[in-house]
Amino acid sequence: MANTPNTMNRTEERTGTTPAGQQHSSGQQHATGQQHSTGQQHSQGQGTNAADKARDAASQVTDRARETASSLSGKASDLASNISTQAEHAASTVGGSMQSLAGSIREHTPQSGMLHSAATSVADTLEHSGRYLQHTDLRGLGADLTNMVRRNPLPAVLIGIGFGFLLARAARR
Repeated sequence: MANTPNTMNRTEERTGTTPAGQQHSSGQQHATGQQHSTGQQHSQGQGTNAADKARDAASQVTDRARETASSLSGKASDLASNISTQAEHAASTVGGSMQSLAGSIREHTPQSGMLHSAATSVADTLEHSGRYLQHTDLRGLGADLTNMVRRNPLPAVLIGIGFGFLLARAARR
């Protein structure tokens, strides 16, 4: 083992002598001019090293947590964007299907009479609703639905009760 200042101090602490064989007591200065106290410097050094290691470990854990949170945030954002895009595509597809159904109703209705009037009215409503779904994004749909419920609260509550009743019946089966 090489004689570094640390190993010389440890040797001096154990034997009470310097490398030259001079004895000294705790608290005396030796050839380098440093104060020497038995075991105190060594334990302080270990305490400082342990604290530094703990700080480093905490810093590493914090950095990893930040990286993980950032990664998860990015993935969640991508997932939400993907779901939103798919929902808008589905709404557009449903709108196209509604317009197609409206055209089909028009083709198969009688040319005159009360049935013609009712079928034409249904076809017009389906076609208008289909165009609305194709050209309006989901935020617009939500805002329009909210406004409709505010303007017509009682019918909205009754419709909600009706859907709840139908869902309860479907769940029992």
